[in-house]
Amino acid sequence: MSMITGIFNLYIERWDFFSKLLLQHMTLTLISVFFITVIGLVIGVLMTRNRVFAKIVLAVTNFLYTIPSIALFGFLVIITGIGDKSAILALVIYGLLPVIRNTYVGINEVDEQIIESAVGMGSTNTQLLFKVQLPLALPVIFAGFRTMVVMTIALCGIASFIGAGGLGVAIWRGITTNFPEMTIAGSLLVALLAIIVDFIFELIENRMKKRILGVELK
Repeated sequence: MSMITGIFNLYIERWDFFSKLLLQHMTLTLISVFFITVIGLVIGVLMTRNRVFAKIVLAVTNFLYTIPSIALFGFLVIITGIGDKSAILALVIYGLLPVIRNTYVGINEVDEQIIESAVGMGSTNTQLLFKVQLPLALPVIFAGFRTMVVMTIALCGIASFIGAGGLGVAIWRGITTNFPEMTIAGSLLVALLAIIVDFIFELIENRMKKRILGVELK
């Protein structure tokens, strides 16, 4: 009980500190999500055009996914130094797989009859992609996007280990100073942010599936 009281008192007494870290955490996450989304969508679309390229990309991203996050952060420090740059680069690398895979799978799962009908009506490849394939694949792509965002929020908590900002600073400070209340307080804010974002995206995904596919998440 004293631990819980200590955590709440810490939030009250040092809210300026936590709010600053929360803003940094959200900023790092948003920048990473932007790059992941753009790169992931482009690569995912290109993969649908070349099966050999698709196999290579999936093999590489699956391999990168097996590398422990803290090891990747440490490796990037050697190349790009400490700070936000290395943190964002690591988050982008880790976040690519769900977006790439879901974009690739979503486009490939579009009904062939729909594609043939669009081609028969004179659609160009560009029109086919942006007016038929991507809209119909959107629920699958968004599911990967949702997974990626929540994962990026969680992984961003490790960014402070290489000199970046975010709520990981509170976690790391609590560990190094043997201050468990600080560690738990930072961890709870990371978890709360991830839960809130996931809940919002679940509502969006539910409406999207209902509108496009006529089904609703249970």
